[in-house]
Amino acid sequence: MAQLNTKQYDALEMAIRDGSRIVIFRRGSEFIVIPLAIRLKDSREMIEARHPTTGHSMTLFLDEVDSLDVVR
Repeated sequence: MAQLNTKQYDALEMAIRDGSRIVIFRRGSEFIVIPLAIRLKDSREMIEARHPTTGHSMTLFLDEVDSLDVVR
């Protein structure tokens, strides 16, 4: 997934605002995280997130994400 579509960005922004979890598939792995912010780093979009159980910080680059869904 090179870039999110408008509906995916809206859903991601609402998840950040509401503190909802998202599911990200990347390189065959599934990550369930709480997104905190969308940022740019070296011209790449990234999601700053927190693992809901351990509280560890995670950075996931959008150009490496295969799919993204909000848990409702």
